[in-house]
Amino acid sequence: MPAKRQKPVIAAQLYTLREYLKTPDEIAKTLKRVRQIGYDAAQISGVGPIAPADLRKLMLDAGVEPIGAHVGLDDFRADVDKVIADCQAWGVGYVAIPWLSHKACTTAAAWKQLFKEFEGYARKLARAGLVLQYHNHMFEFEKFGIKNGKGGTTILDMLFSGTRLLQAELDIGWIVRGGHDPIAWIRRLAGRLDQVHLKDWGVFDNQPVWRAIGEGGIAWPAVLKACRQAGTHDFIVEQDDCPITKDPFLSLKISRANLRAMGLG
Repeated sequence: MPAKRQKPVIAAQLYTLREYLKTPDEIAKTLKRVRQIGYDAAQISGVGPIAPADLRKLMLDAGVEPIGAHVGLDDFRADVDKVIADCQAWGVGYVAIPWLSHKACTTAAAWKQLFKEFEGYARKLARAGLVLQYHNHMFEFEKFGIKNGKGGTTILDMLFSGTRLLQAELDIGWIVRGGHDPIAWIRRLAGRLDQVHLKDWGVFDNQPVWRAIGEGGIAWPAVLKACRQAGTHDFIVEQDDCPITKDPFLSLKISRANLRAMGLG
């Protein structure tokens, strides 16, 4: 299993910069900018075609440590041994299933069966010294088993009640967008929450929009404190799009500065 870190790591999620990561030359230039704006670590996602070992070299040459990766469920199903080999070539200890369609399953029983599949992958990865995670969005807060308008169990409840080795990569922004309390979820998953995604949101033109960390409505000092108490050591900044700055590099820079002002790194 990956070694626990003493100091918190603040990393950039490369998916934020996916439009600037399409070729090896672009990747190298972008990674240098990532380091210049204050990140010395990153999570791999949204990167164009490049061999895992070559990507690791570009990242380390730029002073940006790879600390994890996102790999789709289809890749696990096609060849889980290749997923393991890629993670080893990247030099990461964590890999997350980043996305599912909200229509992947239509019954609680089907969701539970899918989560057994996840736990099987988690067991196989654990034997290779890797940690499998699941990265949530908003649909996982839909409930099954509602009776007379009350009760029910969320998909995310079923996921983490039905697994043991699988870790959470909670996305704080999506928890809030789903109408739930991030601190309650952080406390619930203490010990299974080595890494989290930090994402803020506000309102523009009467619509919810993603914002840089600290520029939206989430109470970050309390959230960050809860994460540290839960054992989180890697804080990964992601912004799906940047409607206010129109510049993902600027958004990442603002997030980094605001986190530093909050006492994180």
